Amino acid sequence: MERICIMILIALGGLILLIAIAVRGEMENLLCFLMRGLLGSVGICVMNLFLARWGQSVDVGINAVTFLTTATLGIPGFLGLYALGFYQLL
Repeated sequence: MERICIMILIALGGLILLIAIAVRGEMENLLCFLMRGLLGSVGICVMNLFLARWGQSVDVGINAVTFLTTATLGIPGFLGLYALGFYQLL
């Protein structure tokens, strides 16, 4: 549980930093990319928790590949990662 709290705090800190950059009006595309990647990583962490509580053993790791997948593709990338995880269970 402590690990999750730390990840949420890191995510919130990153979010505040990215919002500060956005207010300045610079690098909007980079900001959007980083926000999608950051929120995708937090979403993976939360989804892993929910699936573990429901007894599913689908673990999608948080690494550079999953960050880039969620940052580039957004929600479809996030869902695709879990579709691949469920496919491995078959």
